[in-house]
Amino acid sequence: MNSIIEQPRFTCALGAQQTVLAIPRAFPIVHAGPGCASRLFRFMSDECGNQGETYNGGGHITSTNTTETEVVFGGEKKLHETVESALKILDGDLFVILSGCTTGIIGDDIDSIASEFRDEGYPVIAAETSGFKGNNYFGHDLVLKSIINQFVGQVRPNVKKGLVNVFSVVPNQDPFWRGDLEEIKRILTGIGLEVQILFGNESAGISEWKNIPNAEFNLLLSPWVGKETVELLKEKYGTPYLHYPILPVGGAATGKFLREVGKFARLDSEIVEAFIKKEEKRFYNYFGGLADFITYSHGKLPFDLYTVGDCEYAFGVIDFLVNELGFTHRKTFITDAPQSDAARKNIAENAARIVPATKDLLVFEDDGGKITRQLYDSIDSSRKCVIFGSTWEEIVADRSENYSVLFSMPLSRDVILGKSFAGYNGGLRLVEELYSGMFKSKKLEKAV
Repeated sequence: MNSIIEQPRFTCALGAQQTVLAIPRAFPIVHAGPGCASRLFRFMSDECGNQGETYNGGGHITSTNTTETEVVFGGEKKLHETVESALKILDGDLFVILSGCTTGIIGDDIDSIASEFRDEGYPVIAAETSGFKGNNYFGHDLVLKSIINQFVGQVRPNVKKGLVNVFSVVPNQDPFWRGDLEEIKRILTGIGLEVQILFGNESAGISEWKNIPNAEFNLLLSPWVGKETVELLKEKYGTPYLHYPILPVGGAATGKFLREVGKFARLDSEIVEAFIKKEEKRFYNYFGGLADFITYSHGKLPFDLYTVGDCEYAFGVIDFLVNELGFTHRKTFITDAPQSDAARKNIAENAARIVPATKDLLVFEDDGGKITRQLYDSIDSSRKCVIFGSTWEEIVADRSENYSVLFSMPLSRDVILGKSFAGYNGGLRLVEELYSGMFKSKKLEKAV
């Protein structure tokens, strides 16, 4: 990053502490200045639907709280003492040392300290997540690769048929990450796979990470985040991977996704189709209940769609609302894209393969101020728009007398537990959220 931006939607590489916290019984040990860990947690929890702490911390994270003394004389001794204390006090299965800006600048060797503890038999690794190295997407990938290289290690795979590792949404960057991963695991299990989801309530924790090399294949359910990780696993253990660049939302998209996974995994097509048929019957039975509401309210409902958020979720929402609910896609602001033109082109092309006509409507922009101004210009005087975005886009929708649905960071006016817009269940939840919100906003009235 070489410029100042308004309304940031992500944080620095040290935000990867949330990736560690999302692994059951894994603890981050932050080697950074006072306040770094707590401020990051406040942003990535409070602004991610007020998700709160977990068993292994949140607002209370082990930290060296480095000061001027460590800057002048080095902080490795203090880090060593902090790790020793954490191992005595905390009941965990994995400890991940994460560096902040200060310790990265002075060059403290966190890798050698982690290696020293590993040599003594302790599950300690390190990841150089100094904030100036990149954002929390970069930090997330770095933690994944560090766990694989330093903790899982060089082992001989014992490949198990039907076992799959899923790499998808970034914990606490996607506000719905817990519910999303639960739905992803549910539908993949439904077609006959054994799923290692790796993060959240559905993960078995460290045993899953140790079992990563034994998977038959890896599933990357993401446009770009995690690509280096699955490439590493292919190189290290020879594990093939399927790259599916959007999060499926709703009946048609989820069925399409499951068929592609089933084909790649060489699953019994009858089992795959039986599960899809069962889920689609349920989904469209509920979905059909919209008919009366849409018929009676047709002239009052919005039809222009704008999305602001990470491309993984934005593409899934567009696919569902355009192809199953008949919305007109107007513009999408992608806030998580890598800086290279080649990577952005690849994201746009992958999206266009699955969501036709999307490619020319994408704006890659991480400056919230610029997004706000462009939204106002594009919406103009229309009162028939719905904006899927963050708390900032909710303000734009209110001021322009349009509608909004929250689904991206920052999201401070909601409490998120198991919510999700992914898959079959998520598609139904999205429809409820969309149309119920219109009544709650009092922009849509109906005679009682």
